[in-house]
Amino acid sequence: MTAQVSLLPSHVTQGQGPGVAYRIEGQIVPVLHLAMNGQVPVYFEHHVVLWKQPQVDIQIMPLKGAFKRVIGGMPIFMTQAVGFGEIAFSRDSAGQVFPLTVPHGSAILVREHQFLAATANLAYNFERVRGIGSMLFGSQGFWQDRFEAHQGDGVLWLHAHGNAFEVVLQPGEVIDVEPGSWIYRDMSVQYSQQVFGLKTGILGGGGNLVFNRFTGPGRVGLQSGYFHPGGAEVGAAAGAVAGGARAGLGGAVAGGILGGLLGGGS
Repeated sequence: MTAQVSLLPSHVTQGQGPGVAYRIEGQIVPVLHLAMNGQVPVYFEHHVVLWKQPQVDIQIMPLKGAFKRVIGGMPIFMTQAVGFGEIAFSRDSAGQVFPLTVPHGSAILVREHQFLAATANLAYNFERVRGIGSMLFGSQGFWQDRFEAHQGDGVLWLHAHGNAFEVVLQPGEVIDVEPGSWIYRDMSVQYSQQVFGLKTGILGGGGNLVFNRFTGPGRVGLQSGYFHPGGAEVGAAAGAVAGGARAGLGGAVAGGILGGLLGGGS
């Protein structure tokens, strides 16, 4: 059976979500425009707002686990738009903005730094990418965002580097993806890392070719522009471990962080 890969819409003229109408437009750095009806707030990372009408109120939405997020280089709080009016968002990067429906009772995992905005009926959390091999060699960062639909269907807007595609995997169906090229996956999709050794035959030289392997059933989002956040975060985590040891916290802090990194695969 062949996996069906489809291009996701890059322009939306009349989209609808809980408490909001939206449109997506623009060619190189696209913009998400929302028209809120005052019933359901929308939350987002604070630096992605492009413009808003004055009557739209912006509020802070604190997040748990701020220390972990600082280590991972992620925002320590979300902001949310409340009220009636229009607001627009854009990431400072070329690519594609697209909507993603999260059906009631389901959840989805999103690669860090790809989230743009979400309707507030989606519960937000984040979790560690399990397995030190996945984090250090999978080139996908330490953390992934988790969105859960407990109050009806929710809408999530994501940013892709390059163009966005979706593959729907059947039960047991497998696809290997370059580590910088996936965006999201359904909770039903299993993840593992595949490392292939390469030998050039010249003085015994070689290297590794790494893939993220996804096994169905479920959806996997792909992007045509590679994005590798892992390097800075590996350094930040290593610095936190070393800093804790110098401050006399070595056993507790370093042990706790390394214990988390060495956890089993997801």
